[in-house]
Amino acid sequence: MHREIIAILRGVQPNEVESIGEVLIECGISTIEVPLNSPDPFESISKLARRFGADAQIGAGTVLDQVDVRRVADVGGQIIVSPDTSPKVIRATKDANLAAYPGVMTPTDCFTALSNGADGLKFFPSSVLGISGFKAMSAVLPANVRTYAVGGAGPENFRDWLSAGITGFGIGSALYRAGFSPSDVASRANDIVASYDLAAFQ
Repeated sequence: MHREIIAILRGVQPNEVESIGEVLIECGISTIEVPLNSPDPFESISKLARRFGADAQIGAGTVLDQVDVRRVADVGGQIIVSPDTSPKVIRATKDANLAAYPGVMTPTDCFTALSNGADGLKFFPSSVLGISGFKAMSAVLPANVRTYAVGGAGPENFRDWLSAGITGFGIGSALYRAGFSPSDVASRANDIVASYDLAAFQ
């Protein structure tokens, strides 16, 4: 079963990333991003891609330039997630045959991202936009656009966001913070997956 949850491992260390990735996948979360403002992020992405690339989507977050897109591709990453809408980054991502998920906040951002080839839209920070803002904006978007709420979406409002038409969620500090052990992450991941399944499938 594929769940539309992106685990955001901001601050993860290369020496722990495989054990964290393993528990996430065991718990049912199979899309993992390592933000590039983490320690040695390319090493972490490389380790995840080598070990789990056949079973999970692995990639980078906080990607701000084309050079880093190429570096992610070179170490086996599959997805590029950004906090902003950069046509150059989106086009570089597609040129590298990776999936592009730029950050958006306005209709202009959304259509700029889509016209440059984005595979999905990351509404960030979703707590600022809100569910009502997303519903208003999604009314003018193409029906098949994949949309993700990041920064303010979680178990307490999964159902409300899904009812509004969101595709999925990016979960960061509620799932992983620097210093969390694999068992810490497993406990949080199990709770998040259970809440997501209840909201999405029942």
